[in-house]
Amino acid sequence: MSFSNTDTGDKPADPYKEQNKNETSLKEKVQDLVAFMEKCKFAMMTTRIGSSGLLVSRCMALAAKEGGGIDLLFHTNTESGKTDDLKSDPKINIAFLNSSGEWASVSGEAAITTDRNTIRKYYSPALKAWVGDLGDGKHDGGPEDPRIGMIAVKAVTATYAITNQSFLSRSMEVTKGMVTGSAPNVNMLRELSEEELEECELITIS
Repeated sequence: MSFSNTDTGDKPADPYKEQNKNETSLKEKVQDLVAFMEKCKFAMMTTRIGSSGLLVSRCMALAAKEGGGIDLLFHTNTESGKTDDLKSDPKINIAFLNSSGEWASVSGEAAITTDRNTIRKYYSPALKAWVGDLGDGKHDGGPEDPRIGMIAVKAVTATYAITNQSFLSRSMEVTKGMVTGSAPNVNMLRELSEEELEECELITIS
C-alpha cells in the first residue's frame, strides 16, 4: 500500500531523489557506509514499545561492527527499557547524522547477547559510569557484571546520503534550485537492499 496525493504524469514526483540517486559498485557502497558510521560514532536507536506500539529513540554509542562492517553492536544495560522493547519486537532502526546533514539509516533485526566472551571482547571501562557499582561484589560495572550485555543489529536494508562537495558548492546548488525550480544535486543518495547486504558479507573491507 502506498500514498499519493497527486499525479505528475511522466515527470518525477520526487525530483530530489531522482537527481541525487547515485549508483556505484556494491563494495564502494558498503565501504562508504561503514566509513560514515565510524566517523559519526553516535546513533539514534529506534525500537517499538511492546505495551503501546509506539516508537522510541535513544542515543547510543557504536561499540563495534561485524559482518564486513555492516552489522552493528551496542553496549546495553540488560535491565533497561530498550531490552524490554526488543524482547517484544526485535525489529530496529539505527540512524546516523552529522552536522553537514549527511545521514544513514540502517534497518534490521536485533538480538540481545549476554555471552561473557563477547562482553569481555568489547568491554569498555566507561560502562561503569553508566551502570554504576552497587557495592554487592557482583553488580560492579565490570565485564562480569550480568547487567552488561550487547545489542547485536543484523542489517537488513540501508539508505544513506553523503557528499563530496564543499559547503559552498552545496549552498550554490540549493540557491540555483530556488531560482530555477530544478532539484539541487548535493548528495550521493544510495540504497542497499536485503539481497545486497546478504552478498556484502562475502566482501572483505580493506
